[in-house]
Amino acid sequence: MIHKPAGILVSGNSFKTIANALAQNTKRSDLPDATAPQPVHRLDFATTGVLLVGKTSSSIRALNKIFENRTIKKTYYAVTIGEMNSRGTITSDIDGKTSKSNYALCDSVPSERFGKLNLVQLEPQTGRRHQLRNHLLSIGNPILGDKTYGIEPLILNGKGLYLHAYSLKFRHPFTHEDVHIKDECPQRFKNIFSEIK
Repeated sequence: MIHKPAGILVSGNSFKTIANALAQNTKRSDLPDATAPQPVHRLDFATTGVLLVGKTSSSIRALNKIFENRTIKKTYYAVTIGEMNSRGTITSDIDGKTSKSNYALCDSVPSERFGKLNLVQLEPQTGRRHQLRNHLLSIGNPILGDKTYGIEPLILNGKGLYLHAYSLKFRHPFTHEDVHIKDECPQRFKNIFSEIK
C-alpha cells in the first residue's frame, strides 16, 4: 500500500507516474515470482489516498481478481457543495455501464462562498471512470475543487480536488486474513472540518 498524492497519474504514457516511481521507491519482494511492483487499481490524477500495489506476479493477479469480482470494500471521503440528504444511493449509466455509489453525510459547515460544505463518506459499489465525481454532480452536490464536474461559479482554483481514497477492506488472497488499510484525510480536509481526527 502506498499514499498517492494529488497531481500524479497512476500509470500511462507519461514519465511521471506512480507505476514508474515504484521500482526505485519500494523494496523488492524476496519471493520467487517477484516482479516490478505495479498498482492493481487506479485513482484519478487529482485524487489522493490509498493505492494498492502488487510486488509478485501471483499477488498482482490475485489482487486484480478481487477488484474485478468486487470483493473489496472501498471508502472515500469528499467535500461537497450545497444542501444534501443525510444518506442515499446514486445509480446511473456511465459510459453505457450501470454504476452505483452509496453516500452518508458526516458533517456540514456554513460557507460564505459556497453556502454549505459537507464532509461525505462514499462507498462506490462499481468502479467506473470518474464515478464518484459524476454521481455527486448528478445530485447537485459537486465535489469542491472539481474543474471537470464542477459548476462554473463554484469552482475553487488552486486547492485541488477534495476527494480522498480513505480505506480498502478485503480478504487477503493468500493468508485469508481480513485486511483493512487506511490513509487518513489530508490536512486541507481537517482545516474545514474539526470533527476529522
